[in-house]
Amino acid sequence: MGKKFEIVREGELRTTPEEYWDAITTGNGGWLWPMEFEPRVGGAAAFGGTVTAWEPPHHLTSRMDGDNGWFNQVEHTVEGRDGGRTWFRYVHSGVFTDDWDNQYDGAGQHTDFYLHTLGQYLAHFSRRPVVYTSTDAPASSNSPDGFTTLRGALGLTGQTRQDDTVQVALPGGQTEAVVDYLHPNFVGLRTQDALYRFFGRNAFGAPVGVAVHHFDANADAAAEQKALEEWLQGVYA
Repeated sequence: MGKKFEIVREGELRTTPEEYWDAITTGNGGWLWPMEFEPRVGGAAAFGGTVTAWEPPHHLTSRMDGDNGWFNQVEHTVEGRDGGRTWFRYVHSGVFTDDWDNQYDGAGQHTDFYLHTLGQYLAHFSRRPVVYTSTDAPASSNSPDGFTTLRGALGLTGQTRQDDTVQVALPGGQTEAVVDYLHPNFVGLRTQDALYRFFGRNAFGAPVGVAVHHFDANADAAAEQKALEEWLQGVYA
């Protein structure tokens, strides 16, 4: 038997409503994962969903419905503010069918990380072409120290702080990066041309995950995917 949930976040970003709108409709690969929407009410949305509100650049809602009252809905409300800022309200609602408390906690923490990444994208890479890759670490990463192992492989220490500029060990070698997000279960690194996102999903009963948003139209997605997978195999060998 499922139980409804609702995750609500709101805030301001230094961007325009039009840039925010582009980020959530055609630029999702730069901060979430690639997906687009048919630009009309009733149009197709990601994962078999339907667009239920389409009012550029102020209101977007997409929804999926299933059996026995199950649904999953995401809504963005957007307004311009003085000083070149934009206010947004994000609402994710639906039904969790199993392990409600764990799923709700995990979804809330992921939401905070994704919305932070949206802010990083808008501030540093807005509207740039992007190559997106993601993968899960080996099953052995689903252990109490799985994410600690990954942080150690990156070269992050107990003295590392958010906003530090550090040298990190990424696929391809040592790289200078800004630690733009630092949380017990998540790490965000920003390089000159990419956002690296690390997910400690072992905290929620799943393998560690990694996503890379590479803002280079000439990047080789297949090669980057292979390098990322091989790097994670080495981390958890």
